[in-house]
Formats: sequence, structure tokens, C-alpha cells
Amino acid sequence: MTPTRTLIYRADGLLSDESVEEYPHDAERITVSEGRRKSTITLDYGIDGTEKFKIPTKRLHDALHPVIAGVLNGAGVTDSNEQVLQTYQFSELTLVLTSARVVKHVGEAIWDTDFEQFHFADVTSLDVEEGNVSSQIIIEADGRPQRIKTPSDRTREVRERIEQGLLSYHDVGSYAEFEQTVVPDDPEPDADENVSFAEDDDVFGGGVEPLNANPPELNDSGQIVETPTADPLGGESESVNGGGAGTVAAEATPTDSPSASSGTVTNTVADGMQTDEEEPDETVFADSGFESASENLDDPVEAQLAALTETVERQNELLERQQKTIERLISELSRGR
Repeated sequence: MTPTRTLIYRADGLLSDESVEEYPHDAERITVSEGRRKSTITLDYGIDGTEKFKIPTKRLHDALHPVIAGVLNGAGVTDSNEQVLQTYQFSELTLVLTSARVVKHVGEAIWDTDFEQFHFADVTSLDVEEGNVSSQIIIEADGRPQRIKTPSDRTREVRERIEQGLLSYHDVGSYAEFEQTVVPDDPEPDADENVSFAEDDDVFGGGVEPLNANPPELNDSGQIVETPTADPLGGESESVNGGGAGTVAAEATPTDSPSASSGTVTNTVADGMQTDEEEPDETVFADSGFESASENLDDPVEAQLAALTETVERQNELLERQQKTIERLISELSRGR
């Protein structure tokens, strides 16, 4: 065997001429026909035809191993410095174990261009699913499990041969070390990434200003001076902390009847809620110095989104005001009882 061809030397007898037959390794297909005494190895060269030679059947597998190695190298499947370690034949399955990969071929031929290969650089795990008659060797390569069905009485041998090649390729002494090599532990995050949110409090400025920028007025005793505020029920009312249901009822109706007071207050609240549902004066927003986002957007989709956002915010404000009015009504009615 040479890297490019198989040579067969024959000498039939003392008086016959010696001969040397040459079979190039650029074949596209290898087939074997076994007989009781002689077996035939055929090399198919495509449009250039076929070449075949016979050898004793008892030496078939010894001769076939280097022939397959030469053809795989000639076809560019293996590298020039890659060693073919073992060849297995199980019915229509051919396995070739090299120092860098597993080559799998299924079919009547020993090998042709319709083959699969699993390079040890891409293998991340090796496992076995055992069965009574046949078992499956599972090679996970490129994140996908690849299954090789072998006779159960040979599965352990094949699995160990693959593992030996795998460990040798990755230069490790055990399968546990191999797992650490191909699946390393997750690295710890850098210290710079563990930044506390508290350190970034000033990203948007020095804090949030209160909604009511005007501080409350205090009297000489240090107490808050309560000033009349606009009553959402209509007219002026006392402060939230002062007054009671009587005040609201008196402003709503002159009658002293509880039922009449309640009904009048309810109607007044309803009128107030109707008033709240009215859209706010657009001139207030215009005078505030702000411009609608939709006025500065060229994209119709962004303009619609901005308008929708404004509408939702306006509705939320109205709902909050209505909720406060209802809560105040319930409180006033409870006190009136």
C-alpha cells in the first residue's frame, strides 16, 4: 500500500514471470464479494470502469483495511497524516475509525460517496443504548445525536475504540476530562458587570421634583392653613380633612330629608362625572410650551402611536379623577349616616 495506490505482487512458480498489478486509490466505490475460498475486491472508477482482484477469504479483512484507508485518503475524506485505526463490517454497515473521525457507510457497497462522518472536533458526548440483539452507539456532534446500530456483543468494543480515539484527539486521559474540555464550566461574570442599580441613581438627574411645587402655608402655631379648594362636585368646599357630609348636602339641596340629600348628592356627582368625561381644553396643552410628538414625526405609524399614547394618558387621568370623586362620595355618604 502507498498513499495513492495498492500494489499486488504475484509469482506463480519458478519458471513463470513475476508480475506487479497496480490499483489507484481514486476509486468512487468499493465492493466485496465473498466466497468460500476466494473473495473479490472491486474498485469502481466511474466512467473509467472497474478493477478487481482476488485474495483468500481468510485474509479478506486484513487486506480490506488498508485498501479502504487508501481510498478514503485518495478521495480526500481523510488527511494525509490521519491514521485509519480500525475497520468494522456489520452486515450492510461499515465503520471506519481514524485518528480524527468516525466514517459511517450503510449499503451493499463497503464504501462510496454516500457516507457520513463525525469529526472528533465536533463531538460533545458519547453514549450507548443497550439492547438484547443490537445496541446503538450515540455520538452527539454539532449538537445533534447520531445513532450507530451495532450487534450487542460488539458494541462495547466499538464504543471503547471510539472513546480511545476521542480522548487521544483531545489529548485528555479520561472521559470526564473530555467533557470538561468540550463543555467548560460557565465563566464567572466580570466584576464590572455586577453594578448595583443604586450607583446609577443620578443617570436621569438629581431626583424627582414633587408634583406640587408650592409648599403649604403654615400659621403661627406651625399648622397647615387649610384653604378652600375647587370641589369636583361643584362650587367651593371645605378641605378634605375638614367638613362633613352635611356641608355637601347643604350645598346640593335645601331639604333636610336624608333620602332627598342622598339623591341630590348622587345627581350632583353624576353631573360632575359627566363634566370630567369632557375632553380637557386643548388650549391648555398648547399654552404649556410642549408640542405634540405626532407633529414632529414624519412616519405615519409613529405619528399614530404618539396620538394613541396621548389619548390613553388622557383617559387614565379622567379615570383617576372619577375614582377620586366616587371615593369622596362614598366617604361623605358614610359620614351622613
